[in-house]
Amino acid sequence: MQAFVAPLALLVERWLGYPQRLVDLIGHPVIWMGRFITFMEKGVDKRERTPRQRRDAGIFTLAVLLIVTLAIALLVQQTLRSMPLGWALEILVATPFLAQKELGRAVEAVSTALLTSLQAGREAVSHIVGRDPDTLDEAGVARAAVETLAESTSDGVVAPWFWLVLLGLPGIALYKAINTADSMIGHMNERYRDYGWAAAKLDDLVNLIPARLSAVLVTIACFFVPGASPSKAWQAARRDARKHKSPNSGWPEAAFAGALDLSLGGPRTYDGELVDLPTMGDGDTRLGPYHIARAITLYRMTLNVLLALSLAIALLMLAA
Repeated sequence: MQAFVAPLALLVERWLGYPQRLVDLIGHPVIWMGRFITFMEKGVDKRERTPRQRRDAGIFTLAVLLIVTLAIALLVQQTLRSMPLGWALEILVATPFLAQKELGRAVEAVSTALLTSLQAGREAVSHIVGRDPDTLDEAGVARAAVETLAESTSDGVVAPWFWLVLLGLPGIALYKAINTADSMIGHMNERYRDYGWAAAKLDDLVNLIPARLSAVLVTIACFFVPGASPSKAWQAARRDARKHKSPNSGWPEAAFAGALDLSLGGPRTYDGELVDLPTMGDGDTRLGPYHIARAITLYRMTLNVLLALSLAIALLMLAA
């Protein structure tokens, strides 16, 4: 049954998610990692240091985070595998590192809010994006929601699943630690350009394969979603992904844009500063709640394709 940990973790997390009562009671692994990163930053990231010293401090922070995460994950995995039915508990331990249910819920909330009013849509989207929500019109709110859904399909679902299949609990825990560090300190601004360099580079590395796999999964999902185009999804991914400043984020974003005949990306504002980003896809720019709903349909079908792939891999492992 060990081979079925990954597909069953996908099923359980998609059904149950991570209950808010559990978050209130004990927190969440990402919260624990975030607190550790903040603790390390306060201790080693001194503003008076040279850029090289700050880069070294960031490497040290990331190394300590990964060593601690690996030690805990290995201990938990070995303990569970020594227990009767430990594989079932391993499934439950793996589920918090996946984000299928919460991602779908959060993006769907933007669509629902936008049907009420533009201000409600801005408020809802502010919980899932870093750009300034007050600068967004209805199309901007919808575009931000679809872009987040596309990118998070890769780094919130496909990538952790990939590392779970490859390296078990240590793999998915290490990936989440790297991804959390990147989201907190891996920014190319004055504060984190040096200190967060290692986190950003390592996050790019561990997402290389999952991002491209995500584009493939989205393309396959198009065959089962009325109105979605698999050929345009793959064409847009191959053509536009390289335009993105990230070596990875463009793949799922461009695939979603091509699949749904949308135009994603473009200028947006962060902390009052206008950032001109490239466009993904060459379709409709006038997005609204309907387009978010279509994107969610494509997202859920992509999850079905991922589950089918995961089950196929488990059966192959069992037969080997």
